[in-house]
Amino acid sequence: MPLRCLIGNNASASPEKYRRSFVEKFMSCCFTEKVIAHGLTGENPLDGSQKSTQSLLRLPAVAAVRCQPVSVSALTVRASSYADELIKTAKTVASPGRGILAMDESNATCGKRLASIGLENTEANRQAYRTLLVTAPGLGQYISGAILFEETLYQSTVDGKKIVDVLVEQGIVPGIKVDKGLVPLAGSNNESWCQGHDGLASRSAAYYQQGARFAKWRTVVSIPNGPSALAVKEAAWGLARYAAISQDNGLVPIVEPEILLDGEHGIDRTFEVAQKVWAEVFFYLGENNVMFEGILLKPSMVTPGAECKEKATPEQVADYTLKLLNRRIPPAVPGIMLQTHGTFLSRDARALQNTCLKTWGGRPENVKAAQETLLVRAKANSLAQLGKYTAEGESEEAKKGMFVKGYSY
Repeated sequence: MPLRCLIGNNASASPEKYRRSFVEKFMSCCFTEKVIAHGLTGENPLDGSQKSTQSLLRLPAVAAVRCQPVSVSALTVRASSYADELIKTAKTVASPGRGILAMDESNATCGKRLASIGLENTEANRQAYRTLLVTAPGLGQYISGAILFEETLYQSTVDGKKIVDVLVEQGIVPGIKVDKGLVPLAGSNNESWCQGHDGLASRSAAYYQQGARFAKWRTVVSIPNGPSALAVKEAAWGLARYAAISQDNGLVPIVEPEILLDGEHGIDRTFEVAQKVWAEVFFYLGENNVMFEGILLKPSMVTPGAECKEKATPEQVADYTLKLLNRRIPPAVPGIMLQTHGTFLSRDARALQNTCLKTWGGRPENVKAAQETLLVRAKANSLAQLGKYTAEGESEEAKKGMFVKGYSY
């Protein structure tokens, strides 16, 4: 039956009156359905016997015994003690014209980037590179949040200032990658699941104390490998548990079921899988009492597989992606940070930092030029978010795609 049939116009009534009205109308509806089920003549369709109308009228009383008075609070989703702060943080990160800088590469992945410019993978070189990024003058004009690797969260700049403090001074919210990476999912079609729930609560509490205010957990779904129902459910449940634990410890969770670009499938197949994945994700988020106003989403754009012969236009990708978001994302969610992986503009580290890294080349005298390059890319992303970006004047380097088959970090 329609919910408004039960609730009526009692939205402005007191909680107790609202409860009584709800229960009374619910019992009335239950009685009506009982009468319809058994017939006004009193005939019982199960045994064909005749019952008096008077005996039927006692049915609601039996049901009423089962529907004992319940306080309104018992029907309310429990909110974290950090609820107000979570909502504020989520809105800040999702502010118009700004986005997230993903600089949460593991030390091994960061080492690969340093190697591309001839630098050894040492803590000193990683520190120098991360210092270059976070101290770029005016970066906070275009960047609202920065996802950090654990080493970076506890690291200082080359000048001895905590990186977290530098970000806060720039108006950038520090975030932290909390998962422990992908491992094979037993019983699946060569698929994976994301580990890291063990000890997550204590780690999240420590990250909050260090200054982090949001978290990232990356799990993936592979279309060429299925995806199997097991892999989709595991991804959705894992994200939901991570989100609940994060909120309990003051961190806004970025919910990111990444649908990998690998494969030859068309855009319709991606759309079909994405709808299923996001339906599962929000079902389990609800099951785990996650407060939707205190989360951020990082969905993949709906595109064909990277090896698909039939390419999609930007307009088609936009149309499919918006259709997906409208069908699956509740309006309570405050922000969506699209994961593009180089299909178009992205704040992903591989796209936003690529030209910056090459401009720097590990030379101190190139720091200023590299930071200016970073700001150019950040501004371009800001304009794209506001719908004002044009590719006019872009370098060929900036236009290069960043897709890497089977990417991991």
